[in-house]
Amino acid sequence: MFDTGTTGFMLLATSLVMLMTPGLAFFYGGLAGKKNILGIMIQSFVSMGITTILWFIFGYSLCFSGGAGGVIGNFDKVMMHGVNLNSAYSGNPKLPEFVFMAYQMMFAIITPALITGAFVNRVTFKSYLIFLVLWQVFVYYPFVHMVWGGGFLAQWGVLDFAGGIVVHATAGFAALASVIYLGKRRNPENKPNSIPLIALGTGLLWFGWYGFNAGSALDVNAVTGLAFLNTDIAASFAAVTWLVIEWSRGAKQPKFVGLLTGAVAGLATITPAAGYISLPYAAVIGVLSGAVCYIAVDFKNKRGWDDALDVWGVHGMGGVLGTILLGVFASKQVNPAGADGLIHGGSSFFIKEVVATLGAAAYAFIFTYIMLIVINKVTKVRVPEDVEDRGLDEGLHGETAYDEGVL
Repeated sequence: MFDTGTTGFMLLATSLVMLMTPGLAFFYGGLAGKKNILGIMIQSFVSMGITTILWFIFGYSLCFSGGAGGVIGNFDKVMMHGVNLNSAYSGNPKLPEFVFMAYQMMFAIITPALITGAFVNRVTFKSYLIFLVLWQVFVYYPFVHMVWGGGFLAQWGVLDFAGGIVVHATAGFAALASVIYLGKRRNPENKPNSIPLIALGTGLLWFGWYGFNAGSALDVNAVTGLAFLNTDIAASFAAVTWLVIEWSRGAKQPKFVGLLTGAVAGLATITPAAGYISLPYAAVIGVLSGAVCYIAVDFKNKRGWDDALDVWGVHGMGGVLGTILLGVFASKQVNPAGADGLIHGGSSFFIKEVVATLGAAAYAFIFTYIMLIVINKVTKVRVPEDVEDRGLDEGLHGETAYDEGVL
């Protein structure tokens, strides 16, 4: 009944997306200060545990059962109730539903972890755990259902191939809300502790992103290959664009961290459009993402927003930009299951993409800000000053990343 090739590919894609969360931990761990490496890395790794539990108990059900045309699903599939070895994914009968559930779970794991780079060195672990649960239930799950689970936005005609709205716009603007609520670090100097660790994290993210985007075809066909190649093209063009802009403007030197950051910006920006646009437009998106995300980070710095690891500028603005450009460049000739964008006469589709993206970003920002106020009444969100000065590794976790005696 099930196609072994499709099932095998989707298990591989699931594994690749899972690898992105450790990759993100390494990326953020390298960017963080020396005293906060473990504090930021544990926030990614703990999401793998807690999110899996939530997803199994009720998260998958809320996202992908019931609620047709609505905002959220129901509890029909709590703890995978009614799903057995013969259950097929409704969108592709060649794929077991168990595999689809696992694949989507990896998206749920990494999305809130993206936010953590914004508030490095400032948030208590207890408050983060509460944040992790509430944010998924009230932000991530509704947008998954509305866009991918047959909800309101899907029926309205909004498309998001692999998470420009669902993942990057929501996480990026939640990060901005967190930054504004928490305020600046006591020591805002942000010198990376390990550029090789950043490079390792970027490599794992880039590698995993092929599963993130190509796997979102949920099949093995030409669109799968297109999404794979679009991902690489956009990341490459964005990386070089960021490198050149930074080299020619402020730094006057070719910066490795800039190249790596540009690559991640390109990966985030192509995500919503990967399976709906032609290869030349992927290159255009790469160039635009490298430039726009660089400008967004520069704007953030001038505004004095202490988004420590540039989550808003890279993921937030990348997700918004990519989804809007999907509304411009999409073509049914490329993917008949998609839509025609603005340049192909699809003005209504373009408007829907813009409205949905800006609405998602606004909701994520407002809800996150209010949620942090509520969490702070239960347990302090910001760490005490002495813990911040000592660093979260030792102050909160009683561990250090490096043995100073052997360095």
